[in-house]
Amino acid sequence: MLRHTLFFLSLPLLSLAEVIETDLLIVGADESGCAAAVQAARLGVKHIVLTNDHDWLGGQFSTQGIGPIDEWTLVEGKRVNFPRSGTFLEIIDRIRTHNRLTYGRATPGNSWCGTDTIEPQAAARIFEDWLAPYVNSGVIRIERGWDVASVAAESGRVTGVSFSPSPFAKNSPDKTLTVNARLTIDSSDLGDVIRRSGAGYMSGPDLRSRFGEPGAPETLDELGHQEMNPLSWCPLLRETGRDVTIPKPLRYDERSFANWAKAPPWREWDGSGGIYNMAGWCIYTHRRMVDRYHFGFAPGTEAVILNWPAHGYQLGTLPQHVVDALEADEAGASKKNLVEMSHSQRRLIYEDAKQRALEFVYYLQTAAHDRVGDYPQSFRYMELADDYGTADRLPPKPYLREGLRLEALHILREQDVRTESHEPRWAKTMVSDGVFGWQFNLDFHPTRREFVDNDPTQPWIGKHHGSRDWSTDTDRAMFPLRGLIPVKMEGLLGASKNIGVTSMVQSALRLHGQMMHVGTASGTLAALSLREGISPREVAASESRVREVQTILVRGAGGPGTLIWPWHDVSPEEIHFEAANLLTVAGIWKVDPDSVFFHPHQIVTRRELAGALVRLRQSLPDPPANLELPATSRFTDVPADDPDREVIETMIAWGKFGEQKNNFDPSGKVSWGDLNRWLVAMGWPGFTTLGGKPAENKLTRAECVEYLGRIWR
Repeated sequence: MLRHTLFFLSLPLLSLAEVIETDLLIVGADESGCAAAVQAARLGVKHIVLTNDHDWLGGQFSTQGIGPIDEWTLVEGKRVNFPRSGTFLEIIDRIRTHNRLTYGRATPGNSWCGTDTIEPQAAARIFEDWLAPYVNSGVIRIERGWDVASVAAESGRVTGVSFSPSPFAKNSPDKTLTVNARLTIDSSDLGDVIRRSGAGYMSGPDLRSRFGEPGAPETLDELGHQEMNPLSWCPLLRETGRDVTIPKPLRYDERSFANWAKAPPWREWDGSGGIYNMAGWCIYTHRRMVDRYHFGFAPGTEAVILNWPAHGYQLGTLPQHVVDALEADEAGASKKNLVEMSHSQRRLIYEDAKQRALEFVYYLQTAAHDRVGDYPQSFRYMELADDYGTADRLPPKPYLREGLRLEALHILREQDVRTESHEPRWAKTMVSDGVFGWQFNLDFHPTRREFVDNDPTQPWIGKHHGSRDWSTDTDRAMFPLRGLIPVKMEGLLGASKNIGVTSMVQSALRLHGQMMHVGTASGTLAALSLREGISPREVAASESRVREVQTILVRGAGGPGTLIWPWHDVSPEEIHFEAANLLTVAGIWKVDPDSVFFHPHQIVTRRELAGALVRLRQSLPDPPANLELPATSRFTDVPADDPDREVIETMIAWGKFGEQKNNFDPSGKVSWGDLNRWLVAMGWPGFTTLGGKPAENKLTRAECVEYLGRIWR
């Protein structure tokens, strides 16, 4: 890695500008940026620079303070975790190891909305340790305390990014940094590289006329372009056993929380019944981090974070004092979308959001406490934890549910992923270039304010606007490789939330694990592009290269493979994981439209195997001509209207199966020997491992796809 340090002397200050040349620049060391860096390093990228505005790595897990990990999906009527895989599974394993060593339990939180929790300071150490081998070897260089200042682009290609010190910087305020790179990944909080590069982007609501989304607005009012899923400052509170009520915030007014007066602040709940058990629903247990009362941990360890709609900070209708402060900074600033604001203007928003969080803490310690009584777990006896080392004891950064969205080669829309029933099935659009599977509900917290007396100088409560709420379900979907690549701009990839989705879809595609998968995919695409000396869009245009990216992802690169087709019961440690993913994405293995289960131990039927073999042959070079079916069915037990008649008769016509009986027995169970004979009949070499007693060695789905995957490779 070449490094150049240039000195510029001007009176009365000495300004220091550093320039770094690298292969891959990743801007933003949140969970997505860290995943991109680790994946790229594992895939052989030699020189990686990872910049961050804060010392801590890990984003949502650490600097944003979202230690309870919300990742549920609905399966057979019950909310359970979405299947974990890839780099996210690696981090979950590290989190559980830390918790076992610290508390003697892998999951010490009994959190209402997630099985796993991690305290933010520990999360920052976990991410630091995860990257350490690549940092120590000189592959990854981390630069901390930097905000994006400008982006260099030449002939439609990003060539470098210049940075200025962030508010968290320990550098001299006069120091600047420029990183020139062959390829840049934007994993910043609000897509500052994409916006400043001139690449196309979206922010705020998308009109229904643009994407045809049923939940999108038909028109925008005066402030509609500012509306986003609200951000939240999420306090971490830890028990003290004494009254630690904070000073009354300057603008506190109990009326600000009038619509939450009936929400129980505390309930006696030990986690029984699992996540989202309504018996345990309350503000206290909602994101409990450590449950020392029910687990018998040491006094002082009980901890919760507050991530509640009551203190969400809306961005479409700002209080008057914030409007005044923004206008004093720049005329018209109060009408900008947060994405388009300067760093200093965003900080004005952030400071007011902090105050809203403190007002909610004070409300819970006073009005809510007085209403429900004096419990040991009352918020009155919990203080703002000093884990962050900040003066106000709040997280250094807000939880951002929405940001800049990339004008990408493919943009996921609401109708692509929205379910027609309450329980998720397969999305309408299952992309062929999928790089990870996901599912969550369209989850908009209240996006507008309702001021007392309609006066923006008065207290306010949040309210939903239009159809943007938290009640719309989505199906299981895949995110496309093309969603990482700008429509116009080379040398640049999206990561974190800066990807090709609409505002509606981003409300469902923003969770911890999802963002790590985005980073892993972006790091994989970057590594392949750099290795081959081609652009990411050239990779996306090549079916064989897309398959190579997918294969790398499902196999893993020094860690668990990534789930691409979102099966609920296929995990990375299983031998059939790769084949079950890739053959299904390729359309070779046919899914049950009414079930998210692969059922790996289920015995394969003759009709299933016939269909898989025909589709496998069709996917390979020079497939035979399609069969024209006669009016009369060939087999007595496969009627003319049987949905599998075509593949069954096609397989027989294409292969050397010899004389056939009148019946095919489509529901009959397949043995190992059957598979071997059918493969040979179709012109493929058989497998000696499939020998034995055909009648006794029944073929499971897991075994079947694993063997078919060997041929497909």
